Amino acid sequence: MSRRRTLQDLADAAGLSLAATSYALRGVRGSPATILRVRQLADELGYTVDPIARALASGRTGSVGVSGSLRDLWQQDLSVMLTQALRRHGRYAMIADADADPSQERTIVEQFVAQRVDGAVVSPVDPSAAYWRLLDPAVAVVAIGDALTSRPGTGSVLFDNRYGVHTALAHLASFGHRRVGLLAPALTSTPGRPAEVLAVEVAGRLGLDLVAVAAPAATAEAVAVAAALLSDPARPTAVFCLSDSLAFAAYRAARDVGVRIPDELSVIGYDDHQLAGLVDPGLTTMAWDEDAIVDAAVGQLVGLLRDEAPGAPTFRPVLVVRGSTASPR
Repeated sequence: MSRRRTLQDLADAAGLSLAATSYALRGVRGSPATILRVRQLADELGYTVDPIARALASGRTGSVGVSGSLRDLWQQDLSVMLTQALRRHGRYAMIADADADPSQERTIVEQFVAQRVDGAVVSPVDPSAAYWRLLDPAVAVVAIGDALTSRPGTGSVLFDNRYGVHTALAHLASFGHRRVGLLAPALTSTPGRPAEVLAVEVAGRLGLDLVAVAAPAATAEAVAVAAALLSDPARPTAVFCLSDSLAFAAYRAARDVGVRIPDELSVIGYDDHQLAGLVDPGLTTMAWDEDAIVDAAVGQLVGLLRDEAPGAPTFRPVLVVRGSTASPR
């Protein structure tokens, strides 16, 4: 069996010092040509970083936990983008699926603690939960979407859900809808989620009769829940879905029960997933700037690892109107 290649082997092949080789490999110092050459040599030699050696030498593992509800299509894409951005900073993501379940999210936090991650970027299921305090204050943590109110020192990339929810519901109200369904993931078990709480508040101010229904995060599993809502004799004339995954479930449910979109049912989502423009009719939804969100989250994480103060930039969604919303019959 061939021996494991070391950093010294890579340095000898590159004709560089150990320090210069390490910096180039992580992309933190050196010319672009040197960084590219060192990484190509590493691939040719079959060199991989020994995480135990790195942790012993630096006190850090180089790993970052990434947690979200991965059956949600938008969060899947966001996790991939975070992984790519972290890699560019010499960090390696350990992706975990919270599955819109606070108890599963707690288990993930405990796993991050056991695995001694340097940091975590999370899309929290329950941002108010006490289990976030299990992460040591020395661990850099950034929450995307909602702030972790129970863990001081956490960075945040916040969503202006008040604006997003109001804009979506006001769009439906402007068409004359008065009875509106709300499909929200894990509504009853996540009391800390502002978007769901805000929807009830905003609907009251707009004079809407809001019928809130908890649905599984996965599109296929949410179809039955949406179908039950649409089969009710007093069914709503519009459905506001707090993710595009749930909106796609509403599309399938409408087809199954024989309700036409948008003639008999308006549907509005909350993500602008890449499939939103491909379904028929195109999905009206609230769009986020994912690239800017990822840059802000990873930038904050890197800053926290350098002992910089956390921030809390806020992103506001934009209404993208397509063919899924219209006046009720």
